[in-house]
Amino acid sequence: MPPATALDLVFRRAAIAGHDRPMDIGVGAGRILAIAPGLTADVPEVDLGGRLAIPGFVDSHVHLDKACLLGRCGHSHGGLGGAIAAVAAMKRDFTEADVHERGARVLEKAIAKGTTRMRTHVEVDPRAGLRSFAAIKSLKADYAWGLDLSICVFPQEGLTNDPGTEELLVAALQDGADLLGGCPYTDSDPAAQIDRLFDLARRFDVDLDFHLDFDLDPGWMHLDEVCRQTQRHGWGGRVAIGHVTKLSMVPPDALAAIGRRLADTGIALTVLPATDLYLMGRDLTHARPRGLTPAHLLADQGVVCSVATNNILNPFTPFGDASLLRMANLYANVAQCGPEAFAHCLDLVTALPARLMRLDDYGIAIGHPADLVILDAATPGDALAEIAEPVLGFKRGRLSFERPRAQLNMPPAAQQAG
Repeated sequence: MPPATALDLVFRRAAIAGHDRPMDIGVGAGRILAIAPGLTADVPEVDLGGRLAIPGFVDSHVHLDKACLLGRCGHSHGGLGGAIAAVAAMKRDFTEADVHERGARVLEKAIAKGTTRMRTHVEVDPRAGLRSFAAIKSLKADYAWGLDLSICVFPQEGLTNDPGTEELLVAALQDGADLLGGCPYTDSDPAAQIDRLFDLARRFDVDLDFHLDFDLDPGWMHLDEVCRQTQRHGWGGRVAIGHVTKLSMVPPDALAAIGRRLADTGIALTVLPATDLYLMGRDLTHARPRGLTPAHLLADQGVVCSVATNNILNPFTPFGDASLLRMANLYANVAQCGPEAFAHCLDLVTALPARLMRLDDYGIAIGHPADLVILDAATPGDALAEIAEPVLGFKRGRLSFERPRAQLNMPPAAQQAG
């Protein structure tokens, strides 16, 4: 136990997963120094009243550069290809100021909804140049007070078929991009793109995050090549794949085999419920498949899985409020998870994406940053089921947002009746 003089803030009566009673959390210099009941310290206190404290939500896959584009283009398209084409036409005119403004809108929503860590994908190619990347780098610095942002640069419209793209990716990696992404299904030579991206990842010693197998035909998958290259390069634990909607269409025995392979290879997986549901099966007039890969079942097999936002208010997903708790609730509804799985679904937007992003300082633990989000619920299951409001947020021990409870104005007659 640290001396009381080392503390400068104490959270009283916090419900913390893994503890059977409310605990106090002592903070000093922005880090958690003590977790115990009844801490003694003459410092400012925040009484949480038994509400649930989490280390914040972790958004492992979002696109800040193309958020909030509704109104700039028609929204009549036939699915994924139409959405890609719509944004491709617009991004030629993206400016740093424009991307910064739209990205800031999303970051402010995300912070107020309890997100403390985020990985954003950023398109880098001859049409966008490095403008979007420069804007996101600026956002990373501007919003570090409330959220840690990791930048993944990637070629949305292909690599081997898009001259000049690789040079721009290299420039971004040299200028501070945190990791590298891929999108093989838009490339004229998907296997060559995968191969080249692994070479670049090794050259710059960065992780990889692929958009992968984003359709409903399980007859073929680029997943096989990503697994092969991961093993070949010894990149296990450093590769993630997103969407992979094909896996929603395979029978249980095939899914189990794929899960074992992903776990053994060390490849993590992210499901993007809002976008996957919105775009998949649009060519069908009825009996549309969900297109949602069952992350909770794969997680049971040892695959590191997450649920994330992807897009907000654009042709890929024309809605969204940056709430990861709402996204986890949506996932649980569509995946038909019962109450016994609610806490596990909350893990899909907290502890599991933290593992995917290799965040070794995430969690309510001694020595970790005092990143705390307080939910208006007593348990993880209640928080998931009720989409409990985040009422307070702290980043490194500093208040980052607060949301007072709604005040009901009950008329006197109703008060007397009650």
